[in-house]
Order: sequence, then C-alpha cells, then structure tokens
Amino acid sequence: MAEQQKKAAVISAEGDSKAAELIANSLATAGDGLIELRKLEAAEDIAYQLSRSRNITYLPSGQSVLLQLPQ
Repeated sequence: MAEQQKKAAVISAEGDSKAAELIANSLATAGDGLIELRKLEAAEDIAYQLSRSRNITYLPSGQSVLLQLPQ
C-alpha cells in the first residue's frame, strides 16, 4: 500500500512538472494574453460576488475621501 502511494505521488509530481513545462512553453510562444484574460474574468467574478453582499461599502480611491464630505 505504501509503495503504491509513493508511485502515485511520483507520477503526480511528474504530471505537474510536465504541465508546468507546457504552460511555460506556451507563454514563451504566444505571450500572456490568456492569463490577463483569466485575471479580468476573475476580477469580474469577484466584483459580482462582492456587489451581492450587504456588508460591502464602495469608496473612491485615493486619500482625499474625508476631504469631500460636506461639513
């Protein structure tokens, strides 16, 4: 049983290594446009999930937030 688990771990590590190598070769050849697209899709999904939460408050960026409050 332990020997089979060791073999499974080695095979899994070899597969992960091959996958990383293929991704690196693809990025070198085609650029990182797909990764940027995935980042944008993830940001869109996160924004959607946050917009549905009742405990989220949106503030403008920058440090002048308090300066724009009426007195």
